[in-house]
Amino acid sequence: MRNFISSKMGFFTIAAVLIWIKSYYIYLVEFNLDIQSFFQHVLLLINPISSTLVFLGIALFAKGRRIGGYMIIIYSFMSLLLYSNVVFYRFNSDFITLPVLTQTSNFGSLGSSILDLVYWTDIFYLGDIILLIILFKASKQIWSSSRMKMRQPIIIIASGLLLFSINLGLAEMDRPQLLKRTFDRNYIVKYLGAYNFTIYDIIQNVKSSSERVLADSNDITEVKDYLDSKYAEPNDELFGVAEGKNVIKIHLESFQSFLIDYELHGEEVTPFLNKLINDNEEDYTYYKNFFHQTEQGKTADAELIMDNSVYGLPQGAAFVTKSTNTYQALPAILNQQQDYTSAILHGDGKSFWNRDEMYKQFGVDYFFDEAFYNMSDEQVIGYGLKDKPFFKESMPLLESLDPDKPFYAHLMSLTHHHPYLIDEEDATIEPAETGDGSVDRYFQTARYLDESLEQFVNDLKEAGLYDDSLIVIYSDHYGISDNHNRAMAEITGEEITPYKNAELQRVPFMIKIPGVDGKGIVDDYAGQVDVVPTILHLLGIRADDYIQFGTDLFSEDHNEMVAFRNGDFFTPEVSMIRGTFYDEKTGEELEPNEELEAIQKEVQNELEMSDKVLQGDLLRFHVPNEKWSPVEPSDYFYDENQIKVKEALNEKWLGRPTVEPLEDTLPSDFETEDN
Repeated sequence: MRNFISSKMGFFTIAAVLIWIKSYYIYLVEFNLDIQSFFQHVLLLINPISSTLVFLGIALFAKGRRIGGYMIIIYSFMSLLLYSNVVFYRFNSDFITLPVLTQTSNFGSLGSSILDLVYWTDIFYLGDIILLIILFKASKQIWSSSRMKMRQPIIIIASGLLLFSINLGLAEMDRPQLLKRTFDRNYIVKYLGAYNFTIYDIIQNVKSSSERVLADSNDITEVKDYLDSKYAEPNDELFGVAEGKNVIKIHLESFQSFLIDYELHGEEVTPFLNKLINDNEEDYTYYKNFFHQTEQGKTADAELIMDNSVYGLPQGAAFVTKSTNTYQALPAILNQQQDYTSAILHGDGKSFWNRDEMYKQFGVDYFFDEAFYNMSDEQVIGYGLKDKPFFKESMPLLESLDPDKPFYAHLMSLTHHHPYLIDEEDATIEPAETGDGSVDRYFQTARYLDESLEQFVNDLKEAGLYDDSLIVIYSDHYGISDNHNRAMAEITGEEITPYKNAELQRVPFMIKIPGVDGKGIVDDYAGQVDVVPTILHLLGIRADDYIQFGTDLFSEDHNEMVAFRNGDFFTPEVSMIRGTFYDEKTGEELEPNEELEAIQKEVQNELEMSDKVLQGDLLRFHVPNEKWSPVEPSDYFYDENQIKVKEALNEKWLGRPTVEPLEDTLPSDFETEDN
């Protein structure tokens, strides 16, 4: 035994067993893979072995004592990949993909969010690496300096590949066409393991990068035919009712619908939003069964969907990987059809999520980023500018836009974002008491956002912009992931099953149409892809000219099938979550049948069509109408526009307190009150 432990093969065996045990432990403790049977548990147990044999086996081709060094490097890389997925999963309930790794420019802005996801106990995940290093140093002196016989590493790697084939075959028995039919990364990791998932992801990205080269105009014809078949004709009474009106879209960061009418410590968490929804005099229409449809891009996915009516990518974010695509985005459509000016306002850095490049592709005229706001320490927390000063300082920016043109403005809040930090003076409700910091603070930042929204609405009314504008209030994605199920069970009073967690993906969506009575609370099912065609029809622009996957919410033909990016779906009657069908009225599980499987295929087909549009950059082949011209991003210069707007503000608003934060960023040769 002593000789075995001190040998090269003994060292290899110990390393293989350690990474196997470590992987299996992390699968069980850190990931929620929804193991539903003993068979799935066996697959979870064996799936790390194949990749372990292949990766560590590569080191055995080295000569003499170098084997140990290479093996420790490979082992450390595998451990780093595994731990990176642990940290990523703690908030995203998802696994790292290759496109996510290309978004490193975002990491610097995450700060406390990442730190909140790293636990002190994670240091134990280093123990096995330290043990290997000690063992190698203690035994390498007695290792032979000669190279191992070639057949040994070849047999080990071949065994790993054979085991993977067996693993995949067994997985296919439980989940047919695993690698073809699913959009859910949890399935791949559950059946094949985290390391094999990474290889699969790399292959998928290589495949997708080739799709643009191979795409042609026939591909967009297929997509257009499909979308024409599901197009929902506009409501005759509402078509064009808001033509020429300003459009103000307000983004509620990480806000889930369970907060509406929720009481904590005997207080309403969001009294102002509750008033907008429940008070008929406010004239809002609120969709209580509205779901976010984002994936790894989270907020960036929501922006993509809410301005283009296409789904986000299955891996990564189109804002990063498809930022040179041709788009038919809402800002460009409104500008070309009805001469709108567009502006996006966000108290964060302009390059976060590659926004300064992507907005040019969308045809956005003005991007008011952190350079336009007072970013002093007392006004900043977490990701950027606090919501109250953000909305207050956004008013003069809105009023500076061309008064002779209608505008489309998208305002993005920030404070209500993981890890939900809030200064003591800004907290007006006590935290929850679950013992989970993120969940407990979630209600405090939600209250702060609610107060910020009330302040902004009052400012819009005072400026005369409220009553005559089409106003949309929505949320981008969930705030509490399923890694907080224990705490959420206390909040909701229910066990958080996969089905219940899917139900919690409801986010607010409400709309106020000038001159039209609101419908109050509506039960219809809808998703983020439905927003663009709804707005276009209200403004009198037919959505069927464009490539859009949603349908008008006010149309009698509105399609109430809500597809999630992972292939799950909701309808008013049935849903499918992680391969299990449910009755939406009772929540009970349903046995698969042809009708349910037909809906599942429709969802998969729609997601695949959307992927073709983005992966193949198919909109370059599509001309919607005679007024349309593809957006030329080189026509947009946000730095130049910034100076023009500051000139206008300096002239129009000089001396107004709300503009004082902008003076620090004015060019030095601009006149002020003092010179």
